[in-house]
Amino acid sequence: MHVKDFERLYDYSCWANRKLFGVIAGTTPEQFTQPVAGSYGSIRNTLVHVLSAEWGWLERCGGPPRGEKLKADDYPTLASLVEQWSRVEVQMRSYLANLKDEDLERDVEFTLGSANHVIPRGHLLQHAAMHAVHHRGQVAILLRALGHAPGDFDVFFYDTSRSVASS
Repeated sequence: MHVKDFERLYDYSCWANRKLFGVIAGTTPEQFTQPVAGSYGSIRNTLVHVLSAEWGWLERCGGPPRGEKLKADDYPTLASLVEQWSRVEVQMRSYLANLKDEDLERDVEFTLGSANHVIPRGHLLQHAAMHAVHHRGQVAILLRALGHAPGDFDVFFYDTSRSVASS
């Protein structure tokens, strides 16, 4: 993969997040934090996990520090979460804009839990993007369980919306 491929992946991710945030904005504050199902229990908890992980992977790749993993209770509203997400989005875009293709092959050493890992930077960035896709799907299920239709936010719809916009 090339840096341009990662820029596309993260452009898609930002587009899909915004679509999902638009649907979540139609939930009540109680629904946003309500335990429903899934690995993280609520829409908010799942989204905070995604943001924390994305920022953590960015930091491991050489981006700005996140510090400790994010805590769901620090984001009582969708607006508070979107505000932080916007800052991390800017950081990711800036990081990618300064990356070179050859940087993607360079190994990154890090500890996760008690295990040490060495993985090419490009693999970590790809993992972060795919991780977000996985959890957006979970949020879509939680939204449906709460009576909200999440709509289509597959990469196909991102690509077709871009081709329509450019014609």
